[in-house]
Amino acid sequence: MGATLYSVEKIYYMILAVIGVPVTENGPLSLSSNFQSLFLLILTVNLIAIVILSRGKCGLSTCTTRYLVAMAAADLLVIITEVVLTRINYYYFPISFLEITPVCSVIAVLTRAAIDCSVWFTVTFSFDRFVAICCQKLKTEYCTGKTAAVVLATTCILLCLKDVPFYVTIEPVEIIDNLPWFCNLKTSSFTEPGWVSFNWIDTILNPLLPFTLILLLNALTVRHILVSSRVRKGLRGKSKGDNRNDPEMESRRKSVILLFTISGSFILLWLTTVADFLYYNIAGTSPLDYNDSLFTLQQVGYMLQNLSSCTNTFIYAVTQSKFREQFKSAVKYPVTLITKLINYNNN
Repeated sequence: MGATLYSVEKIYYMILAVIGVPVTENGPLSLSSNFQSLFLLILTVNLIAIVILSRGKCGLSTCTTRYLVAMAAADLLVIITEVVLTRINYYYFPISFLEITPVCSVIAVLTRAAIDCSVWFTVTFSFDRFVAICCQKLKTEYCTGKTAAVVLATTCILLCLKDVPFYVTIEPVEIIDNLPWFCNLKTSSFTEPGWVSFNWIDTILNPLLPFTLILLLNALTVRHILVSSRVRKGLRGKSKGDNRNDPEMESRRKSVILLFTISGSFILLWLTTVADFLYYNIAGTSPLDYNDSLFTLQQVGYMLQNLSSCTNTFIYAVTQSKFREQFKSAVKYPVTLITKLINYNNN
C-alpha cells in the first residue's frame, strides 16, 4: 500500500512540475501544500464559469442553467473555504485571526455545508436530467426554472441546518490572553452514542446516499435511452430509412454526455474517500489511529474530493461548444482591452 501511494505521489509531483507549480521533496505528506497554487488558478476559472453560465447564452434550458450555476457556485465556495481559508491558511499563514476558535469553527461549518451543497446539487441535477429524458409527462411541470430554484434553495437550506451542530464539536487547543485559539475535534464526538449516530447519518447523506442515487439514476437513464433508441430506430427505419438523422436522439445524446461526465467525474473523484470510510468502519478502527500509509490514502482522498469541485468547468468546456466560445471571449477580453489601451496611449 505504502509503495503504491508513493508511486502515485511521484506522478503528482511530475504533473506539478510540468504545469509550473514549485515542488520540493519534503516528505510524502507535503503533497497537499503543493496543490494550493493550482486550486487558486481553478478558483478564478470557476468564477469565470459562473459569470458565463449566468448570462444564459450557452444554448441550455433555464432549469439546466440554474443547476449548473448552483453547482459552480457551490464548487467555488468549497475552494474558498476548504482550500483557501483552511489549507492555504494552514500552510502559509499558520498564525492569523482565522485560527481563533470561533472563526475557524464557523469556517469548518461553512466548509461542510459547501461540500454537501456541491454534492447534492449534482444529485438534483442528475434527477432533473432523468425526469427530462425518462418522464415526458412530468417534464413540462418539473423541468422549469422556477422548480429548479425551489429545489436548489430548499436543498441548500436543509443542508446548512444539518451542518450547524458541527460547530459545537470543536474545542480550542489553548487559551491565550483569554482568547481561544485553534480548533480541535472533541473526543466525545467520536465516542458518545448521539454523536456517533449523527456522524453515521452525516456520512450516509454525503457521500453514500448521493453515490447510490447517482448510480441508480444514471442506470435508469441509460436503460430508458437504449429502449427508446431501439424503438425510434425501428419506426424511422420503416418510414424514412435507417440513415436519416434523428434530432430528438441527437438532443438527448448531448444532454446525456453532459450528465454522465459530471456524475462520472463525481463518482471517480469521491471513490477514494468512500473506500477510506468503508475501510475504517469495517475494520473497526479510527482515522485518528491510522498509520502513515492509511493517513496518506486519507489525504489523497481529501485532495481528490477537493479536485471534484474544480472539474465541472472543464467538463462544460469539453462538452458544450457554445460555452467554449463564451469562455474564449471572456479570456480574450482583458487582453484585447489592454492592447487597445496601449495602442491608444501610443497614439
